[in-house]
Order: sequence, then C-alpha cells, then structure tokens
Amino acid sequence: MSYWILFFSAFAAATVFPFSSEATLYYYLGEGKEPWLLLLAAGSGNTLGSLLNYWIGRKGADWLLTHGKISQERWEKSERFFGRWGGWSLWLSWVPVIGDPLTLAAGALHYDWRKFLLIVAAAKFARYGVILYLPHF
Repeated sequence: MSYWILFFSAFAAATVFPFSSEATLYYYLGEGKEPWLLLLAAGSGNTLGSLLNYWIGRKGADWLLTHGKISQERWEKSERFFGRWGGWSLWLSWVPVIGDPLTLAAGALHYDWRKFLLIVAAAKFARYGVILYLPHF
C-alpha cells in the first residue's frame, strides 16, 4: 500500500497541484521500504503526472490561459524557454515551479510524445534516484 501512496503523491506533485512527494519518499525510506521499489513508484507516478500535463497542454492550453489556471506571464516564459531549447528543456521537467509549465508547453506545441516520455522519464527517475541515494554517500 505504501508504494501506491508514494505513486499517487508523486503523480500529484508532477501536475499543476501544489504538492510535494519528497516527504512521503523519505518517510517510507525511513520505514525500511525497498529503495528500488520506492524509485519505481515515485518515478512512474511523477512521469505519468507529467504525461497528464502534456495531454492537458495538447488539448487545453487555451482553456487554462483564459480561465486563469496559468498566468500569461508564466506561460509565455515557458513557451519562450521551450521554443529556444526544445526537447533539451524537458531535462528540467523535475524542477519545481518551472517543470510543470514546460511539460504543458511541450504538449501545446505538439512536441513528439515519444521523445517527451523518454526524456521526462529519464529526468524524473534520475531525480528520485539522487534523492534516494544522496543520504547514503
């Protein structure tokens, strides 16, 4: 059950909802849960949350802007950044505050979803891997 809780907390953290999965991850690590299963749960949940952002960007970017769910300034900044750096910018999808708009921008700009998924998954899993194993150095 704990891995599912972590999965859903990581999923929520990757969406536009203000949520953090790190505390849940550290809690379960402290409880002696398997680190590789924690990595699988957190990385998968966070990646799928970003895929949801991509889909929302692809299907509903205009609605998000007109209904004030994302500020025009934040959207334009993400769009400029993504336009300049393209897929390379998705390596920053794990970064709080800027990662979510980047994944939305990738969808809105119709970036290839297969490349999106590959880059974002690598970035998210690497982030959680560092978080999990950093205390052990």
